[in-house]
Amino acid sequence: MRKNRILFILPIALFITFCFSAFKRDNHNFELSKQLNIFNTLVKEIDLFYVDTIMPEKVIKEGIDAMLSKLDPYTTYYNEEGSNELKMMITGKYAGIGSLIRFHEKENTTVIAEPYDNMPAAKAGLQIGDLIQSINGVSVIGMSSDSVSNMLRGEAGTKLSIVVKRPGEKELVTIKLVRENIALPALPYYGIVRDSIGYLQLESFTDGCSKEMRRAIIDLKNKGAHSYIIDLRSNGGGSLMEAIEIVNLFVPKGLNIVETKGKIKRSNEIYKTTREPIDTVSPLIVLVDGQTASAAEIVSGSLQDLDRAVIIGTRTYGKGLVQVTRELPYNGYLKVTTSKYYIPSGRCIQAIDYSHRNADGSVARTPDSLTNVFHTAAGREVRDGGGIQPDIEPKGEKLTTLLFSLVQDMSIFDFATEYKLKHPAIAPAETFELSDEDYEAFKNFLKSSGFSYDKESYKSLIKFKKVLELEGYTDATKQEIEKLEKVLQHNLDHDLTFFAKDVKRFLSDEIIKRYYSQKGGIVYALRDDTDMEESFKLLADREKYNKILQPTNK
Repeated sequence: MRKNRILFILPIALFITFCFSAFKRDNHNFELSKQLNIFNTLVKEIDLFYVDTIMPEKVIKEGIDAMLSKLDPYTTYYNEEGSNELKMMITGKYAGIGSLIRFHEKENTTVIAEPYDNMPAAKAGLQIGDLIQSINGVSVIGMSSDSVSNMLRGEAGTKLSIVVKRPGEKELVTIKLVRENIALPALPYYGIVRDSIGYLQLESFTDGCSKEMRRAIIDLKNKGAHSYIIDLRSNGGGSLMEAIEIVNLFVPKGLNIVETKGKIKRSNEIYKTTREPIDTVSPLIVLVDGQTASAAEIVSGSLQDLDRAVIIGTRTYGKGLVQVTRELPYNGYLKVTTSKYYIPSGRCIQAIDYSHRNADGSVARTPDSLTNVFHTAAGREVRDGGGIQPDIEPKGEKLTTLLFSLVQDMSIFDFATEYKLKHPAIAPAETFELSDEDYEAFKNFLKSSGFSYDKESYKSLIKFKKVLELEGYTDATKQEIEKLEKVLQHNLDHDLTFFAKDVKRFLSDEIIKRYYSQKGGIVYALRDDTDMEESFKLLADREKYNKILQPTNK
């Protein structure tokens, strides 16, 4: 009887569940239709009765953007004008002049910051430090760098006339060039760096970057590389498929790398390695930092989960969400988050749950206490919910207030431009050293320019003094506060001497780019790199390397 009763009740329960689900779905569809009808009517009423004429494309675009901002930062609407930006993100390609630009506050215009090699800007003769005055006869003085960038981009094959004010020259210079299709280099540099170590700096996961990596690794092998360092620092990610292909270069065919899980069935997918790898045994290190995100975290996290690489650096950004693009009417696009991704250990490294916001609308990272333990193939503990935690985390140097101010103020940039005028040539990037005389010249340059900056510690002390005054402790703490004021007061000469090593490094990097472009800057930066030094030490100690990846106590 009990069995018959169960058999009788089970269909009823299933029927009730089905009816309840159908009711919820119908109710959701009704509510969606209702709200769309309200929005449609509201826009028409405003257009008809509002005191001023509205621009529908602007008003509705702002409304859409406000709505999407409540979801997550990656779900974005691109109208017809903005669709080129989306295409550039996906492919790394655009039509323009091929140069980084920056707005120069002191000069109130945009400056050429770094022309890419063999691209229109460099071929036409534009130089770092050139201050753009007009484009095709239109003045750009006071115009934002984003607006100037839009003017520089256009159809491949179209002509541009750019008037610049060039440091060291009295007359304005007119540069004529033709826009070309620009493919941003995903792999700007690779080479043998020390003791048969192959180094590869991957900046993005755009279409075709895995093929570039494959060719580079084969080239490094032919040049005698026996171990590799892949630099994914400041790599914001890109194509999921390219990430899987790059992991496949170092692990066998047929392994599960990524599983995506979403609300609808077609968002659920398992991605495996499908090719024969290049190298599954050579020691491998991956460098990461707080700006390593998305596809870059898939590569670093998967290689960690499979015990194929040692991860060195600082904890990564923590983006475990997957986006796809959907075509919309009138040549628009929606980039929408459809699923979360899970790497080989089964963990999702998404650091922020955007569905649970604070009362003020803000969001916070998942605290370590709420993360869960997973295990790598060899049994090592790893965690979800907060990016990729490196196996080794060297103590890196922080950007001081002085350095931040020098970079933001463009004082380092301007001095490097002036330095280039006085020095026709310098030593190679591998050996260049800024002399003490050059550094003294920089100090004098700062004094003559009127450079100043506020220490955060001194500003905090001023606030603290006000609190002491409110609470009646001014007299009791007078002597201690006066001592602190003397220590923290602005002293540029002292700070430039105290932080000389860091300032010289930034200065040298900017100067070297004037002579040896982007590759020269990379070569110089690697000379004094904490993460690289840690990598060299580990690769020289094979026993320690193996112990990290294959611990005896699992």
